[in-house]
Amino acid sequence: MSRRGQQNAPRPFILRRLFQAHARALVFTAGKLYRTPGATLLTAAVIGITLALPAGLHVLVNNLDELRYGWESSVQASLFLKQDVSETAGRKLAKTLAKRPEVARSLYISPKEGMAEFRQLSGFGGALDLLENNPLPAVITVQPDGKLDSLQAQKLFNELATLKEVDSARLDQDWLERLQAFLQIARRLNQTLALLFGLAVVIAVGNTIRLEIHSRREEIEVMKLLGATNAFVHRPYLYLGLWYGFAGGVLAWLLTQIMLWLLAGPVKRLTGLYDSAFALAGMDLSTGLLLVAAAIGLGVLGSAWTVTRHLHAIEPS
Repeated sequence: MSRRGQQNAPRPFILRRLFQAHARALVFTAGKLYRTPGATLLTAAVIGITLALPAGLHVLVNNLDELRYGWESSVQASLFLKQDVSETAGRKLAKTLAKRPEVARSLYISPKEGMAEFRQLSGFGGALDLLENNPLPAVITVQPDGKLDSLQAQKLFNELATLKEVDSARLDQDWLERLQAFLQIARRLNQTLALLFGLAVVIAVGNTIRLEIHSRREEIEVMKLLGATNAFVHRPYLYLGLWYGFAGGVLAWLLTQIMLWLLAGPVKRLTGLYDSAFALAGMDLSTGLLLVAAAIGLGVLGSAWTVTRHLHAIEPS
């Protein structure tokens, strides 16, 4: 059909022809890669290994974030009562605090109970028997409601520290703030690695496509001599980049899951030492599909970059 005839053709016909052209290019390039499994697997392995590191780090950071949220619910304030506060008054204060909506639980620990617990945990029973008096003060442990964020928990702590019965107070939250700062650094590092490794994937795919173009230079010259448009010549190489990205993305997903599976056992044993039931979660379906989609996009980008640079320079002599 002439160019004028194509312009006057019905739109559905043009869309069908365009769809058929892309479908042929998709199937043709898939068959080409299938016939060269060694080179295909090598390129896919480079992409998969490159993307597996930032993907794995992303999942690990998300797991640590979930662990942090779980630990935040166990943060508690220790209120050390003055010596002149009786046990009756201390227990009454603990019950009053437990009724506050910001407080999940409040527990009064008498000096005697505190000494018994310290004796059991420290192993210094003999040395403690030499003490004439119990030096430990009465303590009220207050666990904030799990819905409170760090600022709200700090505000509650400041209020409790000013109670007239309280001599001093301590909020066990400093280590959580350090963990949060570490996670922020890890996220920023992961973003930087993702950008760098994404660029590496674009370069790897681009170099592979460049070699393919040079090996078929004479064929491309003949195609252009016979009137092939740039879009027609470009299309198979763009789909090669798509297939390379797809294969590399699936491999990166698989490698990430294997890495997380290998770490699951040691992580479970470590958290078990702290009486935690935390288990390392793998990459979910939505994140895995996003990883594959990103790999496809990088593959197409690398292919388009190379095609634009090299195919336009090939003209029939």
